[in-house]
Amino acid sequence: MRISQLSADAGIPVATVKYYLREGLLHDGHRTSATQAIYDETHLARLRLIRALLGPGGVSIAQARTVLGALDDPPPAIDLLGRAHSALMTPLDPALDVSEVHSLAEEWGWPVDSCDPAVLGDVARALQGLRDAGFELAPGALDAYVRAARDMAQAEIDGIPTDSPDAAVRYVVLGTVLVEPLVLALRRLAEQVAAGERFGDGALRG
Repeated sequence: MRISQLSADAGIPVATVKYYLREGLLHDGHRTSATQAIYDETHLARLRLIRALLGPGGVSIAQARTVLGALDDPPPAIDLLGRAHSALMTPLDPALDVSEVHSLAEEWGWPVDSCDPAVLGDVARALQGLRDAGFELAPGALDAYVRAARDMAQAEIDGIPTDSPDAAVRYVVLGTVLVEPLVLALRRLAEQVAAGERFGDGALRG
């Protein structure tokens, strides 16, 4: 198909498709001349994936490039989570103190010594952000978050396919990036349900 048909089928403007091509997010089509190319279903599938990655609550162009790179050139299985998480994490500041996170993890019974320092840094920044804002979590809230996070993580890790390396890569990389907006949306929905149960239906109105 021509780029105009690809654009129409994907629901993405031609100019945007060309931008994705220039940025290396979308692979080149088969050249039929110096100015024209033919595209196929692999390009359509890739565009739909790019749109999902860059959509509301999604990732940046640079982060999408990291995700797509992991799909195109799968890392060893042990590096899968790290590659997927790297699309979402802020690089670790060497000056950032993560000792509090290590202490909390010890209380939770989580052996995090071998975890990615950047992940620990994200937790440390989040905790510091609460303090900077003068916001105190409700009693027991952090423990509830930890239990919920552990349950979610276990369900996700248990679901990693073991019969196909390609399927495992796709599951881990896309699941990491695309599921986070779902988790946040479900949290908001659950909060509204809980508020309605405690305060009545009026609590659900904006």
